[in-house]
Amino acid sequence: MGGFFGVTKKDDCVNELFYGVDYNSHLGTKRAGMATCSNKIFTRSIHNIENTYFRTKFEGDLKDFSGNCGIGVISDTDAQPIIVNCHLGKFAIVTVARINNINELEKELLAKGHHFCEHSYDIINPTEMIAALISEGEDIVSGIENVYRRVNGSCSMLLLLEGRVIAARDRMGRTPIIIGRKDGARAASTESSAFPNLGYEIEYNVGPGEIVEITPDGLKQLKAPGKKMQICSFLWIYYGYPPCEYEGSNVDRMRFRAGYNMGREDDSKVDFVSAIPDSGIGMALGYAQGMQVPYLRGIVKYTPTWPRSFTPSTQERRELVAKMKLIPNAALLRDKRVLFCDDSIVRGTQLRDNVKDIRDCGAKEVHMRISCPPLIYSCRYLNFTASKSDLELISRRVIAEFEGSPDKNLEAYSTTGSPEYCRMVERIREILDITSLKFSSIENVVESIGLPKCQICTHCFDGTGED
Repeated sequence: MGGFFGVTKKDDCVNELFYGVDYNSHLGTKRAGMATCSNKIFTRSIHNIENTYFRTKFEGDLKDFSGNCGIGVISDTDAQPIIVNCHLGKFAIVTVARINNINELEKELLAKGHHFCEHSYDIINPTEMIAALISEGEDIVSGIENVYRRVNGSCSMLLLLEGRVIAARDRMGRTPIIIGRKDGARAASTESSAFPNLGYEIEYNVGPGEIVEITPDGLKQLKAPGKKMQICSFLWIYYGYPPCEYEGSNVDRMRFRAGYNMGREDDSKVDFVSAIPDSGIGMALGYAQGMQVPYLRGIVKYTPTWPRSFTPSTQERRELVAKMKLIPNAALLRDKRVLFCDDSIVRGTQLRDNVKDIRDCGAKEVHMRISCPPLIYSCRYLNFTASKSDLELISRRVIAEFEGSPDKNLEAYSTTGSPEYCRMVERIREILDITSLKFSSIENVVESIGLPKCQICTHCFDGTGED
């Protein structure tokens, strides 16, 4: 996925930009970058963060930055920011985007005389593509509107100009932008959890398709928001940091509610509830309270060297990393009936290994509860997983086993409680070698978030979603 942070101040912004970007580090694992503007001079730095951390890479660069406004990004895709000089003037840009039609747009823009400089592995840099589409506008706003019209997928962005930052949220609001304020400063961030320690309070949630300009003195709307929103439900289920909130709904509260609602209806006989850390913790705490059984840490993340989930380039290495960062607590697990909470099951590989380790520690029963419904459809709006096809989803492999095709009867399999759904869940339980398996319903996810269903994207569960 990815996250960004931008700031405008009446004095030097470099330290706040550095720490503000760092507070988005859980959203991406590949590239990071910062840019500032001082007296019309743009300074930029980009680093690979696949094997290290944002602060480690960028702390030595801080002496080269200056100015009272800047933007930065943590990206799971391309190298950013891009600095552009066109008929609209000079600006730097960062994006959180997925462009499904990037190849078609490339051919069209090349035919018009555009050129592209930023390539990785012979692939056009998506942020440069967004900048090229903006440059076709008569002004910045019409250029961003051109992005909204032309991009198949999603795109939120920050633009850095002299003395100001422009924030533009995806047309359907699939990813958030939150504005924070304090005396003499404004900031824009994907994650509101970037604000408290920097002294900001939430001032405004940018609406879907809305474009705003922030300066140290205030917030100016350049384009009103659209009427429809499809914010990604996985922001609460997996991506979001616990103290963050989107559209006024707190991440950890949502996870707790989802777990509590499931737990109070679960009559399984277990000795304690535990979490697959980190994103399963909030759910597990709620589940334990709902079931009225203890919460214990049956498996623990080794935070000194695995504070976040790096994403190596190969599946084999990803599986090794997933195993190495989690340590089962054998003293608690031995001869116990344990119920574990996790955020989702994608391929099932990591969870299968976790279950094996838990059983090897002597657990008598291993029950698994998942805070979202089964993933039936690949996400076409965000870069949610590294999956290249639907068949990488364990649910689709099971459907293919039953139906002879991974694409047959999907509506029935995505309907909670249907015979097809129950058969699929039971087969996943067998594959993962767990005592019992239950997934949250879409209704529980929506209720726990607290927004109307029509405003939340649940495409990966039920195939719905507006373009």
